[in-house]
Amino acid sequence: MTASDITPIETLLKHPTTQTAVADINSDTLDRRAFIPYRCKVFSNRFVSLEDQPQYRFAINREAEKQLPDIINNSIQRVVAGLPDNSDSQSYFFKKRNIGVVFSGGPSPGGHNVIAAIFDAAKDANPESKIFGFILGPEGLLENRYVEITAELVDKYRNMGGFTMIKTGRTKIDSKQKMRLSKGTCQELNLDALVVVGGDDSNTNAAFLAQELKPYGIQVIGIPKTIDGDIQIRTEDGQTLCAISFGFHSAARAFAQNISNLCTDASSDLKYWHVCKVMGRVASHLALEAALQTHANLTLIGEDLADYVDAERLKRAKERGEIDYTAYGMTLRHLSRLICDSIVRRAANGKNYGVMIIPEGVLEFINEIQIFIIKLNTIIAQYNQIHDIDFHTAFHSLDAKLEYLRRLSRGITEKQASSIWNARDDELFNDLPSFFQEGLLVERDTHGNFQFSQVNTEKIIMDMVKDYLNILKEKGEYKVGIDGERFLYTMKRANLDPELIGTTIFRNYKDDCRLDDKKGCYYLIKKNIISVKTLKQAIVSGGIITDDENVPPSILDIFKKSVPNFKTQSHFYGYDGRGSSPTKFDCNYTYNLGLTAFALIANGATGQMAVIKNLEHDLDMWEPLGVPIAKLMHLEERKGKLTLVMEKNVVDTNSNAFRIVEAMRERWLAADNGGDHYRKPAPVRFQGKSEEDKPLTLVLNSI
Repeated sequence: MTASDITPIETLLKHPTTQTAVADINSDTLDRRAFIPYRCKVFSNRFVSLEDQPQYRFAINREAEKQLPDIINNSIQRVVAGLPDNSDSQSYFFKKRNIGVVFSGGPSPGGHNVIAAIFDAAKDANPESKIFGFILGPEGLLENRYVEITAELVDKYRNMGGFTMIKTGRTKIDSKQKMRLSKGTCQELNLDALVVVGGDDSNTNAAFLAQELKPYGIQVIGIPKTIDGDIQIRTEDGQTLCAISFGFHSAARAFAQNISNLCTDASSDLKYWHVCKVMGRVASHLALEAALQTHANLTLIGEDLADYVDAERLKRAKERGEIDYTAYGMTLRHLSRLICDSIVRRAANGKNYGVMIIPEGVLEFINEIQIFIIKLNTIIAQYNQIHDIDFHTAFHSLDAKLEYLRRLSRGITEKQASSIWNARDDELFNDLPSFFQEGLLVERDTHGNFQFSQVNTEKIIMDMVKDYLNILKEKGEYKVGIDGERFLYTMKRANLDPELIGTTIFRNYKDDCRLDDKKGCYYLIKKNIISVKTLKQAIVSGGIITDDENVPPSILDIFKKSVPNFKTQSHFYGYDGRGSSPTKFDCNYTYNLGLTAFALIANGATGQMAVIKNLEHDLDMWEPLGVPIAKLMHLEERKGKLTLVMEKNVVDTNSNAFRIVEAMRERWLAADNGGDHYRKPAPVRFQGKSEEDKPLTLVLNSI
């Protein structure tokens, strides 16, 4: 092609094909924006009211009664069709309102539909109503930075992922000054109501805001948001009112798609174990859902590790007439052994590869690590209370922090702190690798929580796994199984007797397979054959060669293929999932949460969380409710002291979903001579019906 044949760039850029190819908006985005979410049956009515549901009961925390007296006695309310036949109720429902919306915490797919539904419902009730979105989350509320939500803005973000419309932030409203600033902003904008979209800490904020603002006639409603799935609401007798928070399904599907691709990769080149860490600091819901979606070979569930009991150790202790309390709960060392066992068993069947899922917060369920975290959290909190300078400012380097801990163990510094950290703690802590020590001493987040995302969890675990695999390799216990059919073919090509060679170098040659049927059979090199030298000794002893001869290349090739080379690839799935486009499930879910929030506001409720009951069932069974946030609160340690917060929910190891994953572990590990059982989940798509149209954990738990 000559210079004269090249299309000028100006012409190329103006070409319709180019403009379509480089446009910011594609057809999927247009389809998303045009999609009209399903509405719960009750919202087909122009106006709705609230009906108390006294049959649902909660155990109430005394501290919650003390700190939240004006909202603690709220009832659970069901949204029902129609309004009471009195003019006051109807005029209140249809009155002009100013409603503020704030996103709090990390993004979660579907959040924009909460705003869209509040906007649609408020404008439908009264076109003069105004919706304000606070910029950058609670920080915008404190600083009175907002944008008025318009129809054009809403239409741009309908059914779209992220919190891009008004952004989000993690500022905590945790002081009297911040509460005063929040109240001032609400009063300046003449807000009738404020909707807080967030997780457990954000809804805790919503509860205290509701208490503070109630005397001023400003209502506060919470919305359950977190991809971790740890907001689940159950009554005292176990009835589920909110099965999962919004965004969980979308994030889990995004993770599952990527993990499934790694399953395909692993089973293609047969040389990597892919270690997939997924978000979930406190609970393993995402890991559990990803396991169901992908059938990864090994999935660790933190809650299961916490419940672990070493039956063998208990039995030995009982025989001695003792109780071994260390047999309860998983240790890092034992966890690494369990993982090694899975890897060795797969390798024995020719599968020196696989996919492993680890929840981000798995270390929180390990005994010795949990003890370290509790003690270090307390030490850091006490230091900050006593001194004018922050602990992490006072001790910049790891060495400085370690020296402070050593002084504590010797009782040189603060008496109270030194009683927490003793010489045994110091000894065990010093045995940890330096990068892990540094991870345990990283600065806590704004809520005083240990930041597991800052710690290379998978490296800690897999380094221990690699060390133990090397020991097993030296003992001759970790070997790659040799395909029987390939062995027979190789021996025949080399004109060698497979019967003689097989019985000489393999430990299971006659036990597992017949000479006339080698397909699907894997042979293991004998344990004492761990090098070329020991291989030669074995075949010399077997009369195959003499001392003066070299090992035949074909036999050497078989041996080399039996020597495992353990390679890993680590992946972290978190931010990509929370930035995913919402599934149709989350689009529908969040839109109905927004409609529920407005229904609560339009009927005078405050201090309630909008939830949808029966999410695990078909859409026509969904039931909008308002649940009192104050009744979901409990005391939890934060920054070294007990604080009233909304309770998180971890994986229930008695649930159907977990028990099914537990029952399928052996099949999905596939440590046999058959194939793997990987599952290919459908991608997050918007058009058409998906087989995973709701979380599989919910589907199974509904049985």
